[in-house]
Amino acid sequence: MIALHQFTTPPAACEYLPEQQWSLHYVFVRKATAGEYQDRLASGWRRFGRAFFHPVCRDCQACLSLRVPVATFQPDRSQRRSRKANTDVRLVIGEPDVSDEKLRLYDRFHAFQALEKGWPEHGPKEPIEYASSFVDNPFETEEWRYYQGDRLIGVGYVDVLPTALSAIYFYYEPDERTRSLGTFNVLRIIDSAARRGIPHVYLGYYVEGCRSLEYKARFRPNEVLRRGGEWAPFLG
Repeated sequence: MIALHQFTTPPAACEYLPEQQWSLHYVFVRKATAGEYQDRLASGWRRFGRAFFHPVCRDCQACLSLRVPVATFQPDRSQRRSRKANTDVRLVIGEPDVSDEKLRLYDRFHAFQALEKGWPEHGPKEPIEYASSFVDNPFETEEWRYYQGDRLIGVGYVDVLPTALSAIYFYYEPDERTRSLGTFNVLRIIDSAARRGIPHVYLGYYVEGCRSLEYKARFRPNEVLRRGGEWAPFLG
């Protein structure tokens, strides 16, 4: 891995738990392999584009890296309903790129989340910003596009690693929220990992008390990264 720059952000109001302070350590890379990132992922790191990061909060340990062992996963009743609700949805997997259609969908999703869940508001996503987050990657990344007919209703990004798939980010059409597309996307990733013989799917950070992240614990059985660097079964 070739790092260009690294730094730690000063403590600030946490975007997951507003009553807490968070601080993130970033490493910006020019070059990295999928294997090198997988080692970081298994140690609690995440990434957007070429920015690798992990929390280094002094007074809070709420961010728990969560992964699903593919061989033992069992969908619950609501997850099975999500499958049935999306039998008319078509998935296309390809290389990441930027388009006006995706930018409009991304902006609609974030405007809805700001209204419903109190996410920070922001203006329209600029193409160069979108590209730096999702398109300019240091190794192979897949773009998962979901269509109902010819209408784009969801977009996700998935890292393909030697022994894992990692869900980077997913956004969807708010008018189709009754479909539970976020749940459906994770189910499709787990299905894909099973077909490829990949043992783990990483879902990012689980944070108790954060509405946007608590859903991850419903994919069971699952594991979280404990202090000391060991993965252990989670009953959250």
